[in-house]
Amino acid sequence: MIKLAIIGPTASGKSDLAIKIAKNVNAYILSIDSLSIYKEIDIVSAKPSQKELQEVKHFGINLLNPDEYFSVEIFINLYKEVVERCKSDAKNLIIVGGTSFYLKSLMSGLSEIPKITKKTVLHVEQRLNNLEDCYDFLYKIDKEYISKIAPNDRYRIEKALLIYEASKLTPSEWFRQNPPKPIIKNLPLYNIDVSRDILRERITKRTYKMLKAGLIDEVCRLEQKYTRLPHSMNSIGIVEVLEYLDGKATKDEMLQNISTHTAQLAKRQQTFNRTQFENVTNAPLEKLEEIILSKI
Repeated sequence: MIKLAIIGPTASGKSDLAIKIAKNVNAYILSIDSLSIYKEIDIVSAKPSQKELQEVKHFGINLLNPDEYFSVEIFINLYKEVVERCKSDAKNLIIVGGTSFYLKSLMSGLSEIPKITKKTVLHVEQRLNNLEDCYDFLYKIDKEYISKIAPNDRYRIEKALLIYEASKLTPSEWFRQNPPKPIIKNLPLYNIDVSRDILRERITKRTYKMLKAGLIDEVCRLEQKYTRLPHSMNSIGIVEVLEYLDGKATKDEMLQNISTHTAQLAKRQQTFNRTQFENVTNAPLEKLEEIILSKI
């Protein structure tokens, strides 16, 4: 089975390229995108269209409700399931997306986490109503681990609490007993090399396209159904629309803020891809398809 990964910053054209390659090499696509995995977050996540999803079988898209817990561990289990599906269906696999941390975790390994029940999740969510108390508690029981986390980093504080509540071990002790193991080795990596000026232009165009597609209405529906509490509701594109709805920004300011924050995300993604991976083939979008097909 052929496996390869296409990485690059947001709005660089990864999804379109992956679909083209998948059609050529009889492949399924596994999305590594922290927003596309959620149902109903369609415009904000810029996930492939229904037509594109029908053209090539995608995994990692529309799996969870926006208020459901998601972590890299869930993604790793999904990867294992997708590999087995590819084998049984005699398909190749293309991994594509902007959340390269998930890909890094597959290649470098990640410690398993204890089994987390819904009851544990609900209990931790209640405790997180007082984030300061949660941080102080974790600092007392595991200064080694929590000192590396900012007091306002709700996501990582939540993860530490979930580990403790589920295992009754401090996070440091849990990770000592469960060292990381690489899941995948020798994966060909292809990175879309794009200048920041071109990327900013593409991001601006995409932001206006999202508005015309019904961005504000989508965020209104999400807020009404799920409130603002879920982690997914803190995503770029949602936060700025909520600020607009609260009267804190004009529509033009909202669009500018989305574009600016997306460009900042793209810059972080480019830095991550450049510093965290080795033996990467870098090329502009218009050349990468030919390069990939020539190496398969």
